[in-house]
Amino acid sequence: MVQTNCFMELALAEAKTAKARDEVPIGAVLVLDGTVIAKAGNCTRELSDVTAHAEITVIRMACEALGQERLAGADLYVTLEPCTMCAAAISFARIRRLYYGAEDPKGGGVDNGVRFYRQPTCHHAPEVYSGMAELDAADILKEFFQQKRMED
Repeated sequence: MVQTNCFMELALAEAKTAKARDEVPIGAVLVLDGTVIAKAGNCTRELSDVTAHAEITVIRMACEALGQERLAGADLYVTLEPCTMCAAAISFARIRRLYYGAEDPKGGGVDNGVRFYRQPTCHHAPEVYSGMAELDAADILKEFFQQKRMED
């Protein structure tokens, strides 16, 4: 479990980097055979791309680095429960395990919202582990949005 926490710490660092760029502070790390293949934070504003969530970005980076479209056997660590779009991408990439920090009751698509992996139309569901570094992940998001409200 120590190594797992190390990967979530990397995801939290990516979230903080995203926050410094004025992006919604979500970070993700993709690991294959104990090796970090890709890591990123949200970059939707930077790229003017609504699909540039941290999860989608690391999936794209990992597929390019490995020269393949599927990531079977890979594990994804993300600071916030993935939305439905990201949950679908995780499924299509055939990611083995998903570890996430904070739940997202409004926008989540895994344990909240549509619960994508529980749908009969879902072809592949990863093993899901929630609540990893949950308080740290939630605090980064709360601070970001409190600051945004103060700026308005």
